[in-house]
Amino acid sequence: MRLSADLQAFQARIGHDFRRPELLLRAVTHSSIATPARPDNQRLEFLGDRVLGLVMAEALLAADKGASEGQLAPRFNALVRKEACAAVAREVDLGEVLKLGRSEMMSGGRRKEALLADAMEAVIAAVHLDAGFDAAKSLVLRLWGGRIGSVEADARDAKTALQEWAQGRGLPPPAYAELGREGPDHQPRFTVEVRLATGEAEVAEAGSKRQAEQAAARALLARMQGDQN
Repeated sequence: MRLSADLQAFQARIGHDFRRPELLLRAVTHSSIATPARPDNQRLEFLGDRVLGLVMAEALLAADKGASEGQLAPRFNALVRKEACAAVAREVDLGEVLKLGRSEMMSGGRRKEALLADAMEAVIAAVHLDAGFDAAKSLVLRLWGGRIGSVEADARDAKTALQEWAQGRGLPPPAYAELGREGPDHQPRFTVEVRLATGEAEVAEAGSKRQAEQAAARALLARMQGDQN
């Protein structure tokens, strides 16, 4: 088969020419438009997640030969989580070539973090099946680029860090509550509160519930640590 002009441009952006172009087409096909003759990218996503994980684990070990497992694990999580995959997808304009059903397209599917992250993992798997692990590894290292070297030495997410701070002082885990959601489905805004058992709380707003929770946790942790200095 011959790729459409937009997919030819996309494969140029990621630096891989597909010998089996049907793999790329499948990688960008969402379940909302899939048919028995045109399967979606979910199985590829499953494989791509594992390929990405192995590449990142090897890269982190090579980047810091003295790091402990406790230091490597949070860095790994920061590099393979959905937010990171979606950010890479945006950099190569993956959303522009996603094949979506009309309802998903109308609801802003090309910008949705989960769809972008899943499709990015599917593209990694497609390269792996097309040309082998070394080609997929080269793709990941090329697209993730400076992220590997610049990932914070302690990349624990804010919710984990706040929970560890609370537990270290004999407190129960922080409680999170969704205070509100505004905006259209394709561009929602979530407001979330995080509260400690001692009463201290912070509120934050973001485009996803998880991001809002992270922002609230980050703000509360910074305040509590600042109060102790």
